[in-house]
Amino acid sequence: MSTVYLLLGSNLGDRALQMQAAALLIKTQIGTVKRTSALYETAPWGGIEQPAFLNQVLEVETALAPEEVLRLALDIEHELGRVRYERWGARHLDIDLLYFDALHMDTARLTVPHPRLHERRFTLVPLVEIAPDFVHPIFHKTNAELLAQCPDQEEVWAYQG
Repeated sequence: MSTVYLLLGSNLGDRALQMQAAALLIKTQIGTVKRTSALYETAPWGGIEQPAFLNQVLEVETALAPEEVLRLALDIEHELGRVRYERWGARHLDIDLLYFDALHMDTARLTVPHPRLHERRFTLVPLVEIAPDFVHPIFHKTNAELLAQCPDQEEVWAYQG
């Protein structure tokens, strides 16, 4: 069994409901959800004018290979209404594979750990909530250390739904 950290994001429709639906599909298709962060509201990334996001990190135990987790995550996004129009654009659901155990891989289809994880407060804040001491396999720093050094200063606040 492997431990995977997934980041969920939504900024269209009923964001909280999208996150719940995604977590349920992840549980039934990818593996056991061991821990979940709170929901966080965050400013959009990438300079595109759009609504605020809800973000959440899930810790999932899976027997699947990284490529299969990615395939199923993309299928779940599609099932819940994701249409890819523009990079960093608005979406009903986004699922990013942040970590897969301490694996480091870089293929045409998948890079693990996520290549911009350390640059994004909207990723690190919920990740630190559930896995502050997990060590990044390339930078050899904990998630808490990465958050303390994160260049992104965008506000991330607890969702009051």
